[in-house]
Amino acid sequence: MSEPTTTPTPNDEIEAVAEADVDQSASQPSNSKRFFASGFGRSIGLILALVVLVIVGAVTAGENFMNTDNLLVILRYASVIGVVSIGMTFVITAGGIDLSVGSVLGLASVVASLGAIQTAASGFWPLMVFVAIAVGVIAGLLNGLIIAYGKVVAFMATLAMLVAARGLAELISQRQTQVVDNTGFLNFFRSDFLGISWVVWIFALVAVLGWLLLNRTTFGRRTVAIGGNSTAARLAGVKVRRHTVYLYMLCGATAGVAATMLLSRTTAGTSTHGQLYELDAIAAVVVGGTLLIGGRGTIGGTVLGVLLFATLTNVFTQNNLSTSVQLVAKGIIIVVAVLLQQRFANRESSNT
Repeated sequence: MSEPTTTPTPNDEIEAVAEADVDQSASQPSNSKRFFASGFGRSIGLILALVVLVIVGAVTAGENFMNTDNLLVILRYASVIGVVSIGMTFVITAGGIDLSVGSVLGLASVVASLGAIQTAASGFWPLMVFVAIAVGVIAGLLNGLIIAYGKVVAFMATLAMLVAARGLAELISQRQTQVVDNTGFLNFFRSDFLGISWVVWIFALVAVLGWLLLNRTTFGRRTVAIGGNSTAARLAGVKVRRHTVYLYMLCGATAGVAATMLLSRTTAGTSTHGQLYELDAIAAVVVGGTLLIGGRGTIGGTVLGVLLFATLTNVFTQNNLSTSVQLVAKGIIIVVAVLLQQRFANRESSNT
């Protein structure tokens, strides 16, 4: 005998729809979780941390910290490493790494401050800037070619460049400091606009251009796509290897710009310039919210990360604390940032 069929009543249909809505709402993250997982939410956390740090500096150091001159010192200190960090953001967003930026910066400062270059630039000081950027671009080109076409892991390729660039800078300078005496060059970089040093304005300009390039151009979308899944990006028509070369050239160019900024501040080119800058740049990028595994990058977060570390250094200096304590504090901040990254990444993957 066949079982009798039952037709659903209107009440049954209403209950089924209600259960489906409950299941769907339970599977979706709450508004608060979505907010703090967003780029704006992460930036709010960095801003709050920066505000807390400023309050600590104001309480412990008083007027020595809160005066305008000291705030401008923080900005000038953050500008050099900030420009390097902007280039590093692109590389890490694409799933790469560049350990050579500090050594490339040192090499660019040495070459740009050579007597022959300064003599040639005596009537046109931007030539020194061009030479420094060209050195960075060439180093980035070599990195990109070795990584993309030589298929060498980025960590090893840029580590080799770190050693080679530092050694080449020592050979060229013969381990001597090259004094910068180009008055036009020094007068420009040491002047200000609206009371703010041109070094800070350059950092702001590089940050704005970097934000536009990453968020408003095809180049930026391809960078994020390569970091998310390079195979899928290649199948979608992105020339992954060529784009990788461009990214490392961009990172080298920012190291060259930073070299000129450091030259103006120290009035000397030396092979010791830029030591450990690669670690500071990576730390600022990671704390800012860019994923180390690639696929997500934020220029605004990087700027906040740079300012956070620069303010931290200034607070420690104002309170006469040792550099060892500063390094411990930086290490703790980096570990916390990476742990938060993993938590957000796991939450996002579980919601998809």
